[in-house]
Amino acid sequence: MTRLPLPPSLYADTAVAPVATPPLDVDRNVSVAIVGGGYTGLSTALHLAEQGVEALVLEAQEPGWGASGNNGGHTNPGLKHDPDQIEADFGADLGRRMIEFSYGTTNFTHDLIRRYQIPCEARQNGTLRAAYNEASAAAIEKTAQQCIRRGMPVTYLNREQLREMTGTDRYIGAMLDTRGGDLHPLSYARGLARAAISAGAKIHGETPALSLRRDGRRWRIETPRAVVHADKVLLATNGFTDDLWPALRRTIVPVFSSIAATAPLSDAVARSIMPTRPVLYESGHITVYYRIDQQNRLLMGGRGPMRWIKSPYDVAYLIRYAERLWPQLKGAAWTHGWNSRLAITKDHYPHVHEPAENILISLGCNGRGVALSTAMGAQLARRLIGGAKAEIDMPITGIKPIPMHAFWPVGVTTAVIAGRVRDRLGI
Repeated sequence: MTRLPLPPSLYADTAVAPVATPPLDVDRNVSVAIVGGGYTGLSTALHLAEQGVEALVLEAQEPGWGASGNNGGHTNPGLKHDPDQIEADFGADLGRRMIEFSYGTTNFTHDLIRRYQIPCEARQNGTLRAAYNEASAAAIEKTAQQCIRRGMPVTYLNREQLREMTGTDRYIGAMLDTRGGDLHPLSYARGLARAAISAGAKIHGETPALSLRRDGRRWRIETPRAVVHADKVLLATNGFTDDLWPALRRTIVPVFSSIAATAPLSDAVARSIMPTRPVLYESGHITVYYRIDQQNRLLMGGRGPMRWIKSPYDVAYLIRYAERLWPQLKGAAWTHGWNSRLAITKDHYPHVHEPAENILISLGCNGRGVALSTAMGAQLARRLIGGAKAEIDMPITGIKPIPMHAFWPVGVTTAVIAGRVRDRLGI
């Protein structure tokens, strides 16, 4: 197969050089085969290799080609649900471990970046979860209080404090978590790949897994040029999940998330927008998220068309919204617009499955994939090494296809349109 070009992103134009990941062209026997070269697969390969376990990654394109190399660049702590809800859903013990794990993912990720000296413009200037209506503000304040009660470095900010931090009077309340931050997603993916290879893992691009089946006590994976026999297999395909494992594709909804980026802004304009450089995501029906990068570019993200895009004007609503927040942006040059597919689960929790002996599956980051996927790599490596006796800090559940899955494209498009209208009306 021919490697597809990267989406036309700012990241593709500015990332560090990729490490060599040649196609697999000889049969291999390995301890662990990993299907998917995004953050989950790369981090798992790294943590396996660190412990002397032979790991081989099969990636259909190149590391970071999908959402891992094309996301908003936010490292956000936590899960979508509030801490109290997590404990109610999973009980005191597992719920507590899930909370500690998920809210610790950003520190884990930035520590890993420092340990391997990954050049990816990483900063830990905090995450703002912001509200522009009373109902959302009350919900965010409730979340903040739950976090504060558990000793987290979280603060609830009022309108005046937010005006100083964001340069706009749009928001009436927000939760600041100082553990959040940002990075260059594609440089980070390539850095993870380089770290994994240096630790002893093998990574092969242009090598899709075409079939997966039992072959005696081992697993057999066919690729276009060679066959892999593995003792254990991890499937980590997230928004690009296909039919390699029965019914798995129907457990997630692949949704496009889009980003538009400006040319570098003047120092004065950039300081007027986000002077202390936290990242921000809104608590709305349709999430909008943004940040100022180290070159003073504004990156605005949100739900866009459920198809591939190539221009910032394919998501013109993000440009209009940015100008609404900061009128001084009118006339600014918007240079890039791109998107990729992420995976949403019905319950908005990440899903980990073990549908057969020595098969492990992890998918469904629900838009929090940068830090969560990285930290999941260590958890998954522990499970792959230790088996069922090695508990991890996330639930392991059965595969449950979403009813009426075939209609998801229409449903997502309808929800996005309705959500934008409700956000515009402030309801």
